[in-house]
Amino acid sequence: MKQFGLIGYPLSHSFSKKYFSEKFEKASITDAQYELYELKSLADFKNWMNTVSNLKGLNVTIPYKQEVIPFLDRLNDKAKAIGAVNVIKKEADGTYTGYNSDYYGFKNSLEDFLTKPFPKKALVLGTGGASKAVIVALQDMGIDYRYVSRQGSGCTLGYEELTPQLIEEHKLIINTTPLGMYPSVDQYPPIPYKAIGGEHYLYDLVYNPEETLFMKKGLLQGAKAKNGLDMLILQAEKAWEIWNS
Repeated sequence: MKQFGLIGYPLSHSFSKKYFSEKFEKASITDAQYELYELKSLADFKNWMNTVSNLKGLNVTIPYKQEVIPFLDRLNDKAKAIGAVNVIKKEADGTYTGYNSDYYGFKNSLEDFLTKPFPKKALVLGTGGASKAVIVALQDMGIDYRYVSRQGSGCTLGYEELTPQLIEEHKLIINTTPLGMYPSVDQYPPIPYKAIGGEHYLYDLVYNPEETLFMKKGLLQGAKAKNGLDMLILQAEKAWEIWNS
């Protein structure tokens, strides 16, 4: 039985096992299964991978998209440029290669969401592993960006520095943090929502719940809003393509 799975902590929010299990069933794939591996740390991770019987590939989620890199034998060019990994492929020779399908999923999903001409400037909320793929996609689309985090430093803005003028200048706002993710559905990024208008696009990488408070607050101001489900589906299909290439 070919083994695939997801590593991260915690994994109560994950859609991956259900998605891939249904995919296998619909495609009559009977020699593969997908499991959730909730790892509290990556101590001895490479040896752990070698203990998983017939392991073919893994997805990587919070908080390990950057921490996992030292345990891999190589990164493909896009993952290297991004500095984060969300797909691991076990090669025929037993080595491990890191990829980033978040980039593919986000970029294609965002292009479908936006109306041309694309906004010129974006605010990226959060500086974790998920944000790395987002900023490379924005660069490739010709969209300037500013990082926003709880603690501003250097080129990164603190939430308290977000003025109505800055919100007005940045028509695309992307939440890459887990704020608002189930079960903490009452949380949201602390930005001045009153400055948002009808020309704004709010993209939330969170997909559960379907409509986060971040999205709701933007929609109330007339903005367009999208969750991260399409991105997840696209990145999952890209991961399957990588594992089987």
